[in-house]
Amino acid sequence: MDFENMNLWCWAIPLLVGVLCAYFGYLIGKSGAQTTDGPANLKLLQDKNAKLEAELAACNKKLTSSSDSTPVASMAPSGTTAAKGPVFNAAAAKSDMGFKIKQDDLTIVEGIGPKIEGLFHNHDIKTWKALSETTVAKCRDVLNSGGNRYKMHDPASWPMQGKMCYEGKWKDLAKWQDKHKHGKL
Repeated sequence: MDFENMNLWCWAIPLLVGVLCAYFGYLIGKSGAQTTDGPANLKLLQDKNAKLEAELAACNKKLTSSSDSTPVASMAPSGTTAAKGPVFNAAAAKSDMGFKIKQDDLTIVEGIGPKIEGLFHNHDIKTWKALSETTVAKCRDVLNSGGNRYKMHDPASWPMQGKMCYEGKWKDLAKWQDKHKHGKL
């Protein structure tokens, strides 16, 4: 190569432009970055959490002390018994939902079909009450036990829908299912 004929500016100008671009890029990046004070935010959130836990403990204590003095039968909502919970009313369910409903039929829940209901039955989740007390993570475990074809289902709303069924809130359930097609939140 003949370095004598090469112009010094052919090397200097691109080098200078590169250095300037790097410097301005650094300045723009630094000015756009928002600094968060991680430890201070963490301490704030921990304090807030401790306060909320104290309030929860006080509420639970108040609830248990009031339930000790109040008879259980008078605390139960109307239409329920103290030991069994809400009584299933098939006529009300049919009028609100528009079709006949069998007690503890999990297929009423939007997103649960007969095969998924069978998976839940295999895991001893056979009632609306049991479904309402099941976590979403447990619902995912039940679906995963059925294989890959059940992984596409989203069980996030199933415990909530199960609770509405268990409590006999058929109008609320019908309204929710109309609003949220395919059981998605």
